[in-house]
Amino acid sequence: MCDAVDTATLELEASAAASAVGKKAIARDSFARAVKPLALGAIALATMTVAGPASAAAAKVLPMAVPADTAWVLISSALVLFMTIPGLAAFYAGLVRRTNTLSVLIQCFALTAHMSVLWMLCGYSLSFSNVGMSPGVVGVQSFIGGFQKFALTGVTAASVVGTIPEALWVLYQMTFAIITPALMVGSLVERMKFNAVMWYCTLWMFAVYFPACHMVWGGPGAFFADMGVLDFAGGIVVHITAGIGALVAAMYLGERKENKMHQANLVLTFLGTAMLWVGWFGFNGGSAGAASAGAAFACLATQLSASVAAIVWTALDVIERGKVSVLGTCTASIAGLAAITPAAGFVGPIGACLMGLASAIVCRFFSTTVKEHFGYDDSLDVFGVHGVGGFLGTCLLGVLASPVFGGFNQTPMLKQTIAQVTAAVMTAAYTAIASYACLKATDFITGGIRVSPEAEEVGLDVYSHGETAYSPMR
Repeated sequence: MCDAVDTATLELEASAAASAVGKKAIARDSFARAVKPLALGAIALATMTVAGPASAAAAKVLPMAVPADTAWVLISSALVLFMTIPGLAAFYAGLVRRTNTLSVLIQCFALTAHMSVLWMLCGYSLSFSNVGMSPGVVGVQSFIGGFQKFALTGVTAASVVGTIPEALWVLYQMTFAIITPALMVGSLVERMKFNAVMWYCTLWMFAVYFPACHMVWGGPGAFFADMGVLDFAGGIVVHITAGIGALVAAMYLGERKENKMHQANLVLTFLGTAMLWVGWFGFNGGSAGAASAGAAFACLATQLSASVAAIVWTALDVIERGKVSVLGTCTASIAGLAAITPAAGFVGPIGACLMGLASAIVCRFFSTTVKEHFGYDDSLDVFGVHGVGGFLGTCLLGVLASPVFGGFNQTPMLKQTIAQVTAAVMTAAYTAIASYACLKATDFITGGIRVSPEAEEVGLDVYSHGETAYSPMR
Protein backbone atom coordinates (compact mmCIF):
# COMPACT_ATOMS: atom_id res chain seq x y z
CA MET A 1 0.00 0.00 0.00
CA CYS A 2 2.91 2.30 0.80
CA ASP A 3 4.32 1.65 -2.66
CA ALA A 4 0.94 2.54 -4.18
CA VAL A 5 0.85 5.81 -2.24
CA ASP A 6 4.34 6.75 -3.42
CA THR A 7 3.45 5.85 -7.00
CA ALA A 8 0.24 7.88 -7.00
CA THR A 9 1.99 10.87 -5.43
CA LEU A 10 4.66 10.82 -8.13
CA GLU A 11 1.95 10.60 -10.79
CA LEU A 12 0.15 13.65 -9.37
CA GLU A 13 3.35 15.67 -9.31
CA ALA A 14 4.11 14.63 -12.90
CA SER A 15 0.57 15.62 -13.88
CA ALA A 16 0.93 19.08 -12.33
CA ALA A 17 4.27 19.67 -14.01
CA ALA A 18 2.86 18.55 -17.34
CA SER A 19 -0.07 20.93 -16.99
CA ALA A 20 2.31 23.81 -16.32
CA VAL A 21 3.94 23.33 -19.70
CA GLY A 22 0.72 22.55 -21.54
CA LYS A 23 1.17 18.80 -22.18
CA LYS A 24 -2.49 17.91 -22.01
CA ALA A 25 -2.04 14.30 -23.11
CA ILE A 26 0.06 13.46 -20.05
CA ALA A 27 -2.44 15.21 -17.78
CA ARG A 28 -5.33 13.23 -19.22
CA ASP A 29 -3.46 9.93 -18.76
CA SER A 30 -2.63 10.73 -15.16
CA PHE A 31 -6.23 11.68 -14.44
CA ALA A 32 -7.48 8.44 -15.97
CA ARG A 33 -5.20 6.40 -13.74
CA ALA A 34 -6.17 8.45 -10.71
CA VAL A 35 -9.81 7.44 -10.90
CA LYS A 36 -9.02 3.77 -10.36
CA PRO A 37 -10.13 2.46 -6.92
CA LEU A 38 -6.62 1.86 -5.63
CA ALA A 39 -5.46 5.31 -6.67
CA LEU A 40 -8.44 6.97 -4.96
CA GLY A 41 -7.14 5.79 -1.61
CA ALA A 42 -3.68 7.01 -2.48
CA ILE A 43 -5.01 10.45 -3.45
CA ALA A 44 -6.74 10.76 -0.08
CA LEU A 45 -3.45 10.17 1.69
CA ALA A 46 -1.54 12.43 -0.68
CA THR A 47 -3.76 15.40 0.16
CA MET A 48 -2.35 15.31 3.67
CA THR A 49 1.07 16.31 2.31
CA VAL A 50 2.09 19.92 1.75
CA ALA A 51 2.58 19.56 -2.02
CA GLY A 52 -0.51 17.46 -2.69
CA PRO A 53 -3.33 20.09 -2.57
CA ALA A 54 -1.19 22.80 -4.21
CA SER A 55 -0.27 20.52 -7.10
CA ALA A 56 -3.87 19.41 -7.61
CA ALA A 57 -5.14 23.02 -7.57
CA ALA A 58 -2.47 24.10 -10.04
CA ALA A 59 -3.44 21.28 -12.38
CA LYS A 60 -7.03 22.49 -12.38
CA VAL A 61 -6.55 26.24 -12.83
CA LEU A 62 -3.47 26.61 -15.03
CA PRO A 63 -4.59 27.51 -18.60
CA MET A 64 -3.04 25.56 -21.42
CA ALA A 65 -2.34 26.32 -25.07
CA VAL A 66 -4.40 24.47 -27.67
CA PRO A 67 -2.14 23.00 -30.39
CA ALA A 68 -4.55 23.72 -33.27
CA ASP A 69 -5.01 27.35 -32.21
CA THR A 70 -1.27 27.75 -31.73
CA ALA A 71 -0.58 26.37 -35.21
CA TRP A 72 -3.11 28.69 -36.86
CA VAL A 73 -1.81 31.84 -35.17
CA LEU A 74 1.78 30.83 -35.98
CA ILE A 75 0.80 30.60 -39.65
CA SER A 76 -1.11 33.89 -39.40
CA SER A 77 1.94 35.63 -37.91
CA ALA A 78 4.00 34.58 -40.91
CA LEU A 79 1.24 35.73 -43.27
CA VAL A 80 1.01 39.20 -41.72
CA LEU A 81 4.79 39.60 -41.79
CA PHE A 82 4.63 38.52 -45.45
CA MET A 83 2.22 41.42 -46.03
CA THR A 84 4.93 43.96 -45.21
CA ILE A 85 7.98 42.23 -46.63
CA PRO A 86 7.70 41.65 -49.48
CA GLY A 87 4.00 42.47 -50.10
CA LEU A 88 3.58 46.13 -49.14
CA ALA A 89 7.17 46.95 -50.12
CA ALA A 90 6.61 45.58 -53.62
CA PHE A 91 3.21 47.24 -53.97
CA TYR A 92 4.67 50.67 -53.18
CA ALA A 93 7.93 50.18 -55.09
CA GLY A 94 6.06 49.64 -58.35
CA LEU A 95 4.28 52.98 -58.05
CA VAL A 96 7.25 55.33 -57.73
CA ARG A 97 9.84 56.53 -60.22
CA ARG A 98 12.56 54.02 -61.09
CA THR A 99 15.07 56.23 -59.27
CA ASN A 100 13.18 55.79 -55.97
CA THR A 101 12.47 52.06 -56.03
CA LEU A 102 15.17 51.04 -53.57
CA SER A 103 14.30 53.82 -51.13
CA VAL A 104 10.76 52.47 -50.73
CA LEU A 105 11.93 48.88 -50.36
CA ILE A 106 14.53 49.66 -47.72
CA GLN A 107 12.18 51.91 -45.74
CA CYS A 108 9.69 49.05 -45.38
CA PHE A 109 12.49 46.61 -44.60
CA ALA A 110 14.16 48.87 -42.04
CA LEU A 111 10.85 49.57 -40.32
CA THR A 112 10.27 45.82 -40.05
CA ALA A 113 13.49 45.35 -38.12
CA HIS A 114 13.19 48.52 -36.07
CA MET A 115 9.59 47.99 -34.97
CA SER A 116 10.27 44.38 -34.03
CA VAL A 117 12.84 45.43 -31.45
CA LEU A 118 10.78 48.40 -30.27
CA TRP A 119 7.76 46.14 -29.75
CA MET A 120 9.80 43.67 -27.74
CA LEU A 121 11.33 46.34 -25.52
CA CYS A 122 8.28 48.40 -24.64
CA GLY A 123 5.56 48.32 -27.29
CA TYR A 124 3.95 45.13 -26.07
CA SER A 125 3.91 46.34 -22.48
CA LEU A 126 2.51 49.78 -23.33
CA SER A 127 -0.18 48.18 -25.48
CA PHE A 128 -1.25 45.18 -23.41
CA SER A 129 -0.21 45.67 -19.80
CA ASN A 130 -3.44 45.83 -17.75
CA VAL A 131 -2.04 46.59 -14.31
CA GLY A 132 -4.20 49.17 -12.53
CA MET A 133 -7.11 48.89 -14.97
CA SER A 134 -10.68 48.56 -13.68
CA PRO A 135 -13.77 48.16 -15.88
CA GLY A 136 -15.75 51.38 -16.01
CA VAL A 137 -13.04 53.44 -14.29
CA VAL A 138 -11.28 56.02 -16.47
CA GLY A 139 -7.66 56.72 -15.61
CA VAL A 140 -4.26 56.92 -17.23
CA GLN A 141 -4.29 53.13 -17.54
CA SER A 142 -7.40 53.41 -19.72
CA PHE A 143 -5.33 55.07 -22.44
CA ILE A 144 -1.88 53.52 -22.21
CA GLY A 145 -0.33 50.50 -20.53
CA GLY A 146 2.61 50.49 -18.15
CA PHE A 147 6.10 49.00 -18.22
CA GLN A 148 5.30 45.88 -16.24
CA LYS A 149 6.15 43.73 -19.27
CA PHE A 150 9.20 45.75 -20.31
CA ALA A 151 11.49 43.59 -22.46
CA LEU A 152 8.82 40.88 -22.17
CA THR A 153 9.24 40.48 -18.43
CA GLY A 154 6.94 37.70 -17.23
CA VAL A 155 6.46 36.17 -20.67
CA THR A 156 7.44 32.55 -20.11
CA ALA A 157 7.00 29.19 -21.79
CA ALA A 158 4.04 28.52 -19.49
CA SER A 159 2.20 31.86 -19.90
CA VAL A 160 -0.75 31.88 -22.26
CA VAL A 161 -3.20 34.36 -23.74
CA GLY A 162 -6.51 32.72 -24.46
CA THR A 163 -5.55 29.37 -25.94
CA ILE A 164 -2.14 30.28 -27.39
CA PRO A 165 1.28 30.85 -25.79
CA GLU A 166 1.82 34.46 -24.77
CA ALA A 167 5.08 34.50 -26.73
CA LEU A 168 3.05 33.78 -29.86
CA TRP A 169 0.60 36.57 -29.00
CA VAL A 170 3.60 38.90 -28.71
CA LEU A 171 4.84 37.79 -32.12
CA TYR A 172 1.45 38.06 -33.80
CA GLN A 173 0.80 41.56 -32.49
CA MET A 174 4.36 42.51 -33.40
CA THR A 175 3.51 42.00 -37.08
CA PHE A 176 0.67 44.52 -36.73
CA ALA A 177 3.05 47.02 -35.13
CA ILE A 178 5.35 46.49 -38.12
CA ILE A 179 2.87 47.02 -40.93
CA THR A 180 1.08 50.05 -39.47
CA PRO A 181 3.94 52.58 -39.77
CA ALA A 182 5.04 50.91 -43.00
CA LEU A 183 1.67 51.81 -44.51
CA MET A 184 2.50 55.50 -44.03
CA VAL A 185 5.56 55.17 -46.26
CA GLY A 186 3.23 55.45 -49.27
CA SER A 187 2.56 59.12 -48.50
CA LEU A 188 6.21 60.00 -47.84
CA VAL A 189 7.82 58.64 -50.99
CA GLU A 190 10.29 60.48 -53.21
CA ARG A 191 10.86 63.44 -50.90
CA MET A 192 11.45 62.50 -47.23
CA LYS A 193 14.87 61.74 -45.77
CA PHE A 194 15.50 58.18 -44.65
CA ASN A 195 16.42 59.16 -41.10
CA ALA A 196 13.34 61.40 -40.94
CA VAL A 197 11.11 58.47 -41.92
CA MET A 198 12.57 56.38 -39.11
CA TRP A 199 12.30 59.13 -36.52
CA TYR A 200 8.75 60.06 -37.47
CA CYS A 201 7.54 56.47 -37.37
CA THR A 202 9.25 55.82 -34.04
CA LEU A 203 7.79 58.89 -32.34
CA TRP A 204 4.42 58.16 -33.93
CA MET A 205 4.32 54.67 -32.45
CA PHE A 206 4.58 56.09 -28.94
CA ALA A 207 2.18 58.96 -29.56
CA VAL A 208 -0.45 57.13 -31.64
CA TYR A 209 -0.15 53.38 -32.15
CA PHE A 210 0.54 52.13 -28.64
CA PRO A 211 -2.27 54.20 -27.08
CA ALA A 212 -4.74 53.23 -29.84
CA CYS A 213 -3.87 49.56 -29.49
CA HIS A 214 -4.31 49.71 -25.73
CA MET A 215 -7.59 51.62 -25.82
CA VAL A 216 -9.17 49.15 -28.24
CA TRP A 217 -7.56 45.80 -27.40
CA GLY A 218 -6.34 46.37 -23.85
CA GLY A 219 -9.28 44.52 -22.29
CA PRO A 220 -11.74 45.54 -19.55
CA GLY A 221 -10.83 49.00 -18.30
CA ALA A 222 -9.45 50.19 -21.65
CA PHE A 223 -11.17 53.34 -22.88
CA PHE A 224 -12.73 52.16 -26.15
CA ALA A 225 -13.22 48.62 -24.88
CA ASP A 226 -15.38 49.95 -22.05
CA MET A 227 -17.39 51.93 -24.59
CA GLY A 228 -18.26 48.68 -26.33
CA VAL A 229 -16.28 49.55 -29.48
CA LEU A 230 -15.59 46.62 -31.79
CA ASP A 231 -12.47 46.35 -33.93
CA PHE A 232 -11.82 42.80 -35.01
CA ALA A 233 -8.45 43.20 -36.71
CA GLY A 234 -7.43 46.86 -36.77
CA GLY A 235 -9.79 49.21 -38.58
CA ILE A 236 -9.15 51.75 -35.83
CA VAL A 237 -5.80 50.56 -34.53
CA VAL A 238 -4.13 50.14 -37.92
CA HIS A 239 -6.00 51.75 -40.81
CA ILE A 240 -7.50 54.93 -39.37
CA THR A 241 -4.31 55.79 -37.50
CA ALA A 242 -2.01 55.05 -40.46
CA GLY A 243 -4.31 56.81 -42.92
CA ILE A 244 -4.56 60.00 -40.89
CA GLY A 245 -0.86 59.91 -40.00
CA ALA A 246 -0.07 59.61 -43.71
CA LEU A 247 -2.38 62.46 -44.71
CA VAL A 248 -0.93 64.85 -42.13
CA ALA A 249 2.61 63.91 -43.19
CA ALA A 250 1.80 64.43 -46.88
CA MET A 251 0.39 67.88 -46.16
CA TYR A 252 3.31 68.79 -43.89
CA LEU A 253 5.87 67.71 -46.50
CA GLY A 254 4.11 69.42 -49.38
CA GLU A 255 3.86 68.26 -52.96
CA ARG A 256 6.59 66.50 -54.88
CA LYS A 257 8.14 68.40 -57.76
CA GLU A 258 5.93 66.28 -59.99
CA ASN A 259 2.71 65.45 -58.16
CA LYS A 260 1.65 62.30 -59.97
CA MET A 261 1.81 58.53 -59.62
CA HIS A 262 4.53 57.28 -61.98
CA GLN A 263 3.71 53.54 -62.04
CA ALA A 264 7.24 52.57 -62.95
CA ASN A 265 6.61 48.83 -62.58
CA LEU A 266 2.98 47.71 -62.40
CA VAL A 267 4.07 44.07 -62.45
CA LEU A 268 5.73 44.66 -59.08
CA THR A 269 2.58 46.39 -57.82
CA PHE A 270 0.39 43.54 -59.04
CA LEU A 271 2.55 40.95 -57.28
CA GLY A 272 2.55 43.06 -54.13
CA THR A 273 -1.24 43.26 -54.24
CA ALA A 274 -1.52 39.50 -54.55
CA MET A 275 0.78 39.03 -51.56
CA LEU A 276 -1.24 41.50 -49.51
CA TRP A 277 -4.52 39.79 -50.38
CA VAL A 278 -3.24 36.35 -49.37
CA GLY A 279 -1.55 37.73 -46.27
CA TRP A 280 -4.79 39.39 -45.19
CA PHE A 281 -6.15 35.94 -44.30
CA GLY A 282 -3.63 35.96 -41.47
CA PHE A 283 -4.42 39.58 -40.65
CA ASN A 284 -8.16 39.01 -40.25
CA GLY A 285 -8.46 35.26 -39.77
CA GLY A 286 -5.65 35.16 -37.23
CA SER A 287 -7.34 37.86 -35.17
CA ALA A 288 -9.87 35.26 -34.07
CA GLY A 289 -7.02 33.91 -31.95
CA ALA A 290 -8.10 30.33 -32.62
CA ALA A 291 -8.63 27.80 -35.36
CA SER A 292 -12.39 28.20 -35.14
CA ALA A 293 -15.59 29.02 -36.97
CA GLY A 294 -14.87 32.65 -36.14
CA ALA A 295 -11.61 32.49 -38.06
CA ALA A 296 -13.35 30.77 -40.97
CA PHE A 297 -16.03 33.45 -41.21
CA ALA A 298 -13.41 36.19 -40.93
CA CYS A 299 -11.49 34.71 -43.86
CA LEU A 300 -14.69 34.28 -45.87
CA ALA A 301 -15.68 37.90 -45.24
CA THR A 302 -12.18 39.03 -46.23
CA GLN A 303 -12.34 37.22 -49.56
CA LEU A 304 -15.83 38.46 -50.40
CA SER A 305 -15.22 42.10 -49.52
CA ALA A 306 -12.02 42.31 -51.57
CA SER A 307 -13.66 40.57 -54.53
CA VAL A 308 -16.78 42.76 -54.59
CA ALA A 309 -14.67 45.90 -54.23
CA ALA A 310 -12.48 44.88 -57.17
CA ILE A 311 -15.52 44.16 -59.36
CA VAL A 312 -17.31 47.42 -58.54
CA TRP A 313 -14.23 49.67 -58.85
CA THR A 314 -13.32 48.04 -62.17
CA ALA A 315 -16.87 48.56 -63.46
CA LEU A 316 -16.67 52.23 -62.52
CA ASP A 317 -13.34 52.54 -64.36
CA VAL A 318 -14.89 51.03 -67.49
CA ILE A 319 -17.91 53.35 -67.28
CA GLU A 320 -15.72 56.42 -66.80
CA ARG A 321 -12.73 55.64 -69.03
CA GLY A 322 -13.77 52.72 -71.18
CA LYS A 323 -10.87 50.52 -70.01
CA VAL A 324 -10.02 48.13 -67.21
CA SER A 325 -7.19 49.59 -65.14
CA VAL A 326 -4.72 47.16 -63.55
CA LEU A 327 -3.79 49.77 -60.96
CA GLY A 328 -7.45 50.54 -60.29
CA THR A 329 -8.37 46.91 -59.75
CA CYS A 330 -5.39 46.32 -57.48
CA THR A 331 -6.19 49.42 -55.44
CA ALA A 332 -9.84 48.38 -55.24
CA SER A 333 -9.04 45.04 -53.66
CA ILE A 334 -6.91 46.73 -51.00
CA ALA A 335 -9.78 49.12 -50.25
CA GLY A 336 -12.13 46.20 -49.75
CA LEU A 337 -9.61 44.49 -47.50
CA ALA A 338 -9.05 47.61 -45.41
CA ALA A 339 -12.77 48.23 -44.97
CA ILE A 340 -13.61 44.69 -43.87
CA THR A 341 -10.75 44.56 -41.34
CA PRO A 342 -12.64 45.95 -38.32
CA ALA A 343 -15.75 43.90 -39.09
CA ALA A 344 -14.35 40.63 -40.45
CA GLY A 345 -15.34 38.48 -37.49
CA PHE A 346 -18.68 40.18 -36.88
CA VAL A 347 -20.37 40.20 -40.30
CA GLY A 348 -21.82 37.44 -42.42
CA PRO A 349 -21.37 36.94 -46.18
CA ILE A 350 -24.04 39.50 -47.13
CA GLY A 351 -22.53 42.11 -44.85
CA ALA A 352 -19.08 41.44 -46.31
CA CYS A 353 -20.35 41.95 -49.86
CA LEU A 354 -22.06 45.20 -48.89
CA MET A 355 -18.85 46.36 -47.23
CA GLY A 356 -16.91 45.69 -50.42
CA LEU A 357 -19.49 47.59 -52.46
CA ALA A 358 -19.38 50.63 -50.18
CA SER A 359 -15.58 50.68 -49.97
CA ALA A 360 -15.16 50.63 -53.75
CA ILE A 361 -17.43 53.63 -54.24
CA VAL A 362 -16.26 55.73 -51.28
CA CYS A 363 -12.52 54.98 -51.44
CA ARG A 364 -12.43 55.57 -55.19
CA PHE A 365 -14.12 58.93 -54.69
CA PHE A 366 -11.58 59.99 -52.07
CA SER A 367 -8.58 58.65 -54.01
CA THR A 368 -9.51 60.54 -57.15
CA THR A 369 -12.04 63.37 -56.82
CA VAL A 370 -11.30 64.51 -53.26
CA LYS A 371 -7.51 64.30 -53.63
CA GLU A 372 -7.56 66.21 -56.90
CA HIS A 373 -9.87 68.86 -55.48
CA PHE A 374 -7.77 69.62 -52.41
CA GLY A 375 -4.40 68.98 -54.06
CA TYR A 376 -2.66 67.15 -51.23
CA ASP A 377 0.09 64.78 -52.38
CA ASP A 378 -0.96 61.54 -50.72
CA SER A 379 1.36 59.91 -53.20
CA LEU A 380 0.12 56.30 -53.12
CA ASP A 381 -3.37 56.87 -51.67
CA VAL A 382 -2.69 55.74 -48.13
CA PHE A 383 -5.37 58.03 -46.77
CA GLY A 384 -7.86 57.42 -49.59
CA VAL A 385 -7.62 53.63 -49.30
CA HIS A 386 -6.54 52.75 -45.76
CA GLY A 387 -7.72 55.78 -43.83
CA VAL A 388 -11.08 56.12 -45.53
CA GLY A 389 -11.52 52.35 -45.84
CA GLY A 390 -10.78 51.77 -42.15
CA PHE A 391 -13.05 54.64 -41.11
CA LEU A 392 -15.87 53.44 -43.33
CA GLY A 393 -15.58 49.84 -42.15
CA THR A 394 -15.49 50.88 -38.50
CA CYS A 395 -18.68 52.92 -38.86
CA LEU A 396 -20.58 50.44 -41.05
CA LEU A 397 -19.78 47.63 -38.63
CA GLY A 398 -22.57 48.86 -36.37
CA VAL A 399 -25.08 48.23 -39.14
CA LEU A 400 -23.68 45.28 -41.10
CA ALA A 401 -22.78 43.22 -38.02
CA SER A 402 -26.44 43.17 -37.03
CA PRO A 403 -28.34 39.87 -37.40
CA VAL A 404 -30.56 41.76 -39.87
CA PHE A 405 -27.69 41.43 -42.38
CA GLY A 406 -26.57 38.01 -41.19
CA GLY A 407 -24.06 39.37 -38.67
CA PHE A 408 -23.16 38.03 -35.25
CA ASN A 409 -23.33 41.12 -33.03
CA GLN A 410 -26.30 41.19 -30.65
CA THR A 411 -25.86 44.82 -29.54
CA PRO A 412 -28.68 47.06 -30.88
CA MET A 413 -27.71 48.54 -34.23
CA LEU A 414 -28.05 52.21 -33.22
CA LYS A 415 -26.12 51.78 -29.97
CA GLN A 416 -23.26 49.98 -31.69
CA THR A 417 -23.12 52.48 -34.55
CA ILE A 418 -22.91 55.41 -32.15
CA ALA A 419 -20.02 53.75 -30.32
CA GLN A 420 -18.23 52.98 -33.60
CA VAL A 421 -18.61 56.45 -35.10
CA THR A 422 -17.56 58.12 -31.84
CA ALA A 423 -14.40 56.02 -31.62
CA ALA A 424 -13.54 56.57 -35.29
CA VAL A 425 -13.92 60.35 -35.05
CA MET A 426 -12.00 60.57 -31.78
CA THR A 427 -9.17 58.43 -33.14
CA ALA A 428 -8.92 60.46 -36.35
CA ALA A 429 -8.89 63.78 -34.49
CA TYR A 430 -6.31 62.68 -31.93
CA THR A 431 -4.10 61.04 -34.58
CA ALA A 432 -4.06 64.23 -36.66
CA ILE A 433 -2.87 66.33 -33.72
CA ALA A 434 -0.34 63.78 -32.46
CA SER A 435 1.03 63.17 -35.97
CA TYR A 436 1.62 66.88 -36.51
CA ALA A 437 3.49 67.07 -33.20
CA CYS A 438 5.64 64.09 -34.22
CA LEU A 439 6.45 65.74 -37.55
CA LYS A 440 7.49 68.98 -35.85
CA ALA A 441 9.73 67.03 -33.48
CA THR A 442 11.21 65.04 -36.36
CA ASP A 443 11.85 68.23 -38.32
CA PHE A 444 13.78 69.62 -35.36
CA ILE A 445 15.77 66.43 -34.69
CA THR A 446 16.80 65.85 -38.31
CA GLY A 447 17.36 69.47 -39.27
CA GLY A 448 14.67 69.28 -41.95
CA ILE A 449 12.69 66.27 -43.02
CA ARG A 450 12.63 66.88 -46.76
CA VAL A 451 15.47 66.29 -49.21
CA SER A 452 16.77 69.08 -51.39
CA PRO A 453 15.22 69.76 -54.82
CA GLU A 454 18.41 68.46 -56.42
CA ALA A 455 18.19 65.20 -54.46
CA GLU A 456 14.55 64.83 -55.38
CA GLU A 457 15.45 65.25 -59.01
CA VAL A 458 18.23 62.65 -59.02
CA GLY A 459 16.17 60.23 -56.90
CA LEU A 460 16.47 58.93 -53.36
CA ASP A 461 18.09 55.65 -54.40
CA VAL A 462 21.33 57.45 -55.26
CA TYR A 463 20.95 60.35 -52.80
CA SER A 464 20.17 58.29 -49.69
CA HIS A 465 21.69 54.91 -50.49
CA GLY A 466 24.22 55.33 -53.28
CA GLU A 467 22.68 52.48 -55.25
CA THR A 468 20.31 51.96 -58.14
CA ALA A 469 17.57 49.38 -58.67
CA TYR A 470 18.03 49.10 -62.43
CA SER A 471 21.25 48.84 -64.40
CA PRO A 472 21.60 51.10 -67.46
CA MET A 473 20.73 49.47 -70.78
CA ARG A 474 23.83 48.35 -72.67
